[in-house]
Amino acid sequence: MEVCYQLPVLPLDRPVPKHVLSRRGAISFSSSSSLFGAPDPRQLSQRRGAISYDSSDQTALYIRMLGDVRVRSQVGFEPEGRDSYPYLCIDFRTLHCDSAGPVSGRRLRRLLSFQRYLHSSRLLRGTPHLNPLHILDEDYTGQAKCMLEKVGMWNFDIFLFDRLTNGNSLVTLTFHLLNQYGLLELFQLDMMKLWRFLVMVQEDYHSLNPYHNAVHAADVTQAMYCYMREPKLAKSLTSCDLLLGLLAAATHDLDHPGVNQPFLIKTNHYLAKLYRNSSVLENHHWRSAVGLLRETGLFSHLPAEDGLQMERQLGSLILATDISRQNEYLGKFRTHLDQDDLCLSSAAHRHFILQMALKCADICNPCRPWELSKQWSEKVTEEFFHQGDIEKKHKLEVSPLCDSQSNSMENIQIGFMTYVVEPLFAEWGRFSDTRLSQTMLGHLGLNKASWGGLLQQEQGSSTEDLEASGCASVYCEGRLSKDSTEKLCCVC
Repeated sequence: MEVCYQLPVLPLDRPVPKHVLSRRGAISFSSSSSLFGAPDPRQLSQRRGAISYDSSDQTALYIRMLGDVRVRSQVGFEPEGRDSYPYLCIDFRTLHCDSAGPVSGRRLRRLLSFQRYLHSSRLLRGTPHLNPLHILDEDYTGQAKCMLEKVGMWNFDIFLFDRLTNGNSLVTLTFHLLNQYGLLELFQLDMMKLWRFLVMVQEDYHSLNPYHNAVHAADVTQAMYCYMREPKLAKSLTSCDLLLGLLAAATHDLDHPGVNQPFLIKTNHYLAKLYRNSSVLENHHWRSAVGLLRETGLFSHLPAEDGLQMERQLGSLILATDISRQNEYLGKFRTHLDQDDLCLSSAAHRHFILQMALKCADICNPCRPWELSKQWSEKVTEEFFHQGDIEKKHKLEVSPLCDSQSNSMENIQIGFMTYVVEPLFAEWGRFSDTRLSQTMLGHLGLNKASWGGLLQQEQGSSTEDLEASGCASVYCEGRLSKDSTEKLCCVC
């Protein structure tokens, strides 16, 4: 069963803003491109999130809240620019020094080669070096290397790793994994082209986004690596599968604006027009990645058809992360498992499993240890509520889950775990019944119980109130012994 996608073309009668075309990653894909086929307009008009859901299906309703496609046009509302979202100034790129004085010559001589390359690459591209990176001490470099030795552990702390690498977690981690698999030699990748590509990918993530930034991409890449090491996949995946899986994870949210698809559609954003309201963000992430691949010439030494095929498969993986198609993929996955007909010697089936692995990696935060999971929950809630603030400011309908007055972090997380995360990871556990799967489901149960407990404290509600809201069973299930908790926190 081959996985095929019909993708929208660039409408020739709708001009793209000049500031978009001037971006280095904004490669113009013409309608004659062999990569993109034109769908039937009637199919687009009927799509509404790629699948029609029964109104009684609570899981589908929750997914629709996260990623529904409803076309609204607000006349006179101009799309905000790439860096116009006034988030709190969260600087993921610098590690503050203890002293503010001038840097000594000895420390300058210890400047990392990466920082020298990053600086020179900016100069070559004419990009101003506004925020110079602080110099890393050798102790931090050593600790980062020690962490990479344990990169396959599920309790890997990506926040600590990002600090130790001076905000370069995505570049450092992805390059290490590609090199560890020997993919540079297998595909004869030019090391400097690869390094430049990864630097540009990291720079194209918006560091001011609380959640959808390069640290999230690095976390998803690390999770993807854990899944690809699972016995069923480790013995079946080809070198091409490994390369595509890691690159898709690293670029799956490239140039994310920090708002969701319904926001782009109802504000008449140029991206919504460009992709005709169909998987708007995912199409943009993919084509931004393709733009950087072509700019750096990372695959330029491969035969032209092989390069195009790599780009298509990369797109197929990234498009699978569209939350509005969650039930479509989950239903297909469940059918395969019920019929026991998955054959990983088939390229199409391996690709489908990579899609499911990337979907799991993208939303695996609730399955991490509580200390990590809670940080991600706080960041994604901050991003949701900030979008709601923008919508209120411009007198737009506030998107579901984005109103800080009617939603709490506890309610959002419990709903997300119940209707999105649990169904997906339950099926992944059926496919790969390993210690890692058991650990993830264990953490999920404990984290959900923790949010239920926090919700009870916040509302001052009784167990009966929680039961009425569907949280009591989880709360009771979470009453595990300290020994059980420690076992769940062990490294997989």
